[in-house]
Amino acid sequence: MIEFQDSEGEGVTTLVPEKEQRLERQSRRQPRYNVLLWDSDDHTFDYVEKMLRELFGHKKEQCQKIAEGVDRDGRAIVLTTTKEHAELKRDQIHAFGKDHLEATKGSMWSTIEATE
Repeated sequence: MIEFQDSEGEGVTTLVPEKEQRLERQSRRQPRYNVLLWDSDDHTFDYVEKMLRELFGHKKEQCQKIAEGVDRDGRAIVLTTTKEHAELKRDQIHAFGKDHLEATKGSMWSTIEATE
């Protein structure tokens, strides 16, 4: 940090080097959380893709990749965001409703986890 005083001795101008500014911004950043979608044999690919498009605004190709990942790996990250937003998205997944093609009892399961 570099401080300068004006010519009349009034006020101080502080210049903060760019590196310090960047570190300060990073330290103020909120922790990040992943929204995880868990596999369910009771829900169709069409249901998963429709839910991801409606709740997250993902493109069709991205929805297909996530649905395949959930099926293959048992879970997939659908969004990384702040804790409050992650909780909202998790709750929206839980409230999305049942898969009418499979006559399921309810929505898919979702959780959140810290990225670090």
